[in-house]
Amino acid sequence: MAPLRPQRTNPGREGPVMKIGIIGAGNIGGNLTRRLTAVGHDVSVANSRGPQTLTALAEETGATPVTVEEAARGAQVVVVTIPLKAVPNLPSGFLAEAAENVAVIDTGNYYPQQRDGKITEIEEGLTESRWTERQIDHPVIKAFNGTYAHDILDKPQPKGTPGRVALPVSGDDEAAKKVVRDLIDEIGFDTVDTGGQDESWRQQPGTPVYGLAADAETVRKALDSASQERTPDWRA
Repeated sequence: MAPLRPQRTNPGREGPVMKIGIIGAGNIGGNLTRRLTAVGHDVSVANSRGPQTLTALAEETGATPVTVEEAARGAQVVVVTIPLKAVPNLPSGFLAEAAENVAVIDTGNYYPQQRDGKITEIEEGLTESRWTERQIDHPVIKAFNGTYAHDILDKPQPKGTPGRVALPVSGDDEAAKKVVRDLIDEIGFDTVDTGGQDESWRQQPGTPVYGLAADAETVRKALDSASQERTPDWRA
């Protein structure tokens, strides 16, 4: 990993600017680009079709359009928000030039019938984000996977607001998880710690928390009530 570059300042921010790379510019990736630039972070965004296709998003947000190979360069946070079946096709070593201790956010979901086809390891019980970790050879923090894209723009509220929407977050790296939870707080949401990545099944598709826009207490209850058994709709 590359050394963490000095944190810049932004006159519109009270705190330091973070360098964030977003791989995937679909509904979730696009709206995360909008929110993260809106709070003053330095965002680079990439997709599979090339930076020339991201001109409109860049002009709207001030984000920098880049190639997938460039997206993580110097980044303290990298968001991987692409179809699960595309994860193995990410460039080898795409995180090599990221900042030291980069936090990688995985927003992905396994949709075997709708998009991804059969992934045997997941069918046999491996959690989706654990599978992603093995593909990219780096720990991830699972977040935003059950969040509707429009909620990222429509539901942010100031910290301490009663009923503030909370997002579940899982991962084994506690330092990276704190970075991600703080970032989510900054863009307008509370968080609930799901636990380590082996517990991330609690926030996969088909669970009570998936798609739930509710406060932290309600989200905790939904996580606690989840079943590890996949329903037929979410199996190949």
